[in-house]
Amino acid sequence: MPYYTYRCTGCDAVFETLVRSADVPACPQCGSQALERQLGAVAPAARTPGMVGKVRAQAAREGHFSNYSRSELRRK
Repeated sequence: MPYYTYRCTGCDAVFETLVRSADVPACPQCGSQALERQLGAVAPAARTPGMVGKVRAQAAREGHFSNYSRSELRRK
């Protein structure tokens, strides 16, 4: 089930919810089903070299190396 962001046309609330394809969500504040689905932000690719480097540096600072391969651990 994907997350969708909705804006209620009745009370102008914005919220995210998990939605099955056949379900129609209701506003958590006013209960209205008069909703507009909003465009969501695109998640960045998780395997970019810069992101991998930042995650590994954070792991090293915290003292765990679970995201390193065995050959990389031998070099440390």
